[in-house]
Amino acid sequence: MKKIVISLVVSLIVLTSFSQERYFTRSGKISFYSSTPLENIEAINKNAVSVFDKSTGQIEVSTLMKGFEFEKALMQEHFNENYIESDKYPKAVFKGKINDLSTIDFTKSGKYNTTVSGKLSLHGETRDVTAPITFSVNQGNISATAEFKVLPPDFKISIPDLVREKIAKEIKINVAAGYELMKN
Repeated sequence: MKKIVISLVVSLIVLTSFSQERYFTRSGKISFYSSTPLENIEAINKNAVSVFDKSTGQIEVSTLMKGFEFEKALMQEHFNENYIESDKYPKAVFKGKINDLSTIDFTKSGKYNTTVSGKLSLHGETRDVTAPITFSVNQGNISATAEFKVLPPDFKISIPDLVREKIAKEIKINVAAGYELMKN
């Protein structure tokens, strides 16, 4: 009887893992933009890793902070050393779930707007985030884009008084990912 129960459990685990449709990318793009009267600050990271489970709506995005590239090398240095402290806090991670997953028809080409809710961990702090997300389906290919704003003080990112006016109070974050089906 014990062998039958173990066999059933193993079978269920195997069936569950094959029935999930997981998609991934290692080339997701995350950019941020800060506009002030004195200077615009923007950076992009083209190496974000993301996994999306189509059957559950679970989504995770992770990126190395040192992967952000700036137009000016000095901005990049200040970002990594003074603000984000990339050696101490090397990654940013979002773990969440797509809201209203049933409104997305992954079998039909088109754009589908919904929201994603989850937890963003950045600079040693974790906060709840809800943002609009757009899924694009094109002949079975899936991509997603999202945009949200963060406040540096929410993540205990200190801005020195000397440059406080050069950095916007809200930082606009854009995320884009084109997914591939994961092979089991």
